[in-house]
Amino acid sequence: MRTAIVILNWNTADYLRRFLPPLLASLPEGAEVVVADSASTDESMKVMDEQFPSVRKIRLDKNYGFTGGYNRAFKELQDVHDMEYFILMNTDIEVPEGWLEPLIEWMDAHPDCAACAPKLHSWYKRDTFDYAGAAGGMLDHFGYPFCRGRVLKKVEKDSGQYDSTHEVFWATGACLVMRKSAYSEMGGLDDRFFAHMEEIDLCWRLQLEGMIICIVPSSVVYHLGGGTLPQDSPWKLKLNFRNDLLMLENNAAKTYSLENMSKGLSPQKAASKAVRKARRLIFIRKCLDRCSAAVYLLTGKIEYFKAVLHAHKEFKQLRRGIELAGIERFAESHQGIPAPRLFRRWIIPLAMAKGNGIFEYLRKTL
Repeated sequence: MRTAIVILNWNTADYLRRFLPPLLASLPEGAEVVVADSASTDESMKVMDEQFPSVRKIRLDKNYGFTGGYNRAFKELQDVHDMEYFILMNTDIEVPEGWLEPLIEWMDAHPDCAACAPKLHSWYKRDTFDYAGAAGGMLDHFGYPFCRGRVLKKVEKDSGQYDSTHEVFWATGACLVMRKSAYSEMGGLDDRFFAHMEEIDLCWRLQLEGMIICIVPSSVVYHLGGGTLPQDSPWKLKLNFRNDLLMLENNAAKTYSLENMSKGLSPQKAASKAVRKARRLIFIRKCLDRCSAAVYLLTGKIEYFKAVLHAHKEFKQLRRGIELAGIERFAESHQGIPAPRLFRRWIIPLAMAKGNGIFEYLRKTL
């Protein structure tokens, strides 16, 4: 098994029935599907045992979330002989014939690429990009994610405008090809996240080690979306606000230290300035979050308001802090590595000002 396609399942028996057959039919030699089940209480495992008895299964004892589930599945598979690639795939992804080969060919030919993904289209509107990942993601300087083909609630139709293989800041965990060695080196996903933003954090950490993330547009898959959590879930909102802060704490100071060293500063001075800037960024982001909470309160969205407050409370409980000594050690050992490239403007007011012209603007800018 050179490539393990790991589907993390939790109570989505109907999706297994619908999307697993075309996935199995599409597999080239050397690829295998593994279903890791997060202690589902529906018919998921009955479906697997009766309809897909030959598919390898990993039965987890409880729901550890996206992060914990994939980390445990990878641990089960990491000693598989000759496995080179570990693919994270949602249960609600539909694949066509030939979707996998371009991704593996790209990874084989580009050893500096730690992860890649196909273009993600909506299952409902098949010529339109999907919200979850579109044609690859970027991150603005306050930590707000957006995609080529999706900004805020706006999505583009795919007319070939992103049909060149392109380096991106992050690629969606809905269908993500990971180099096994890179996943191991990073220690996998950050377990604290549970779900949401975890793949962006992982992609950022990979870039801090000098690796790149790419979109391979010759591969396209279709995403149903909302299979586990609906878009309007307050809990999902809480996870996004909380995990964005955790992600900034994990990576911002290291990124700034690389930027500072590229300007000629010593690792010690670069780290000192980076720590101050990262702490200031997190403070500003928390202020922006509180502004969002106030808007939710004033518009009667009380559950959303509470979600932001809970996010900040949990961030305080989970945070590890930004220590100067740790950033100094990172800077000293990572001299010469280019800093991951953040988008230097705030995407929310920019998108509101540009309207439907935001996509053309970004294509010229990025």
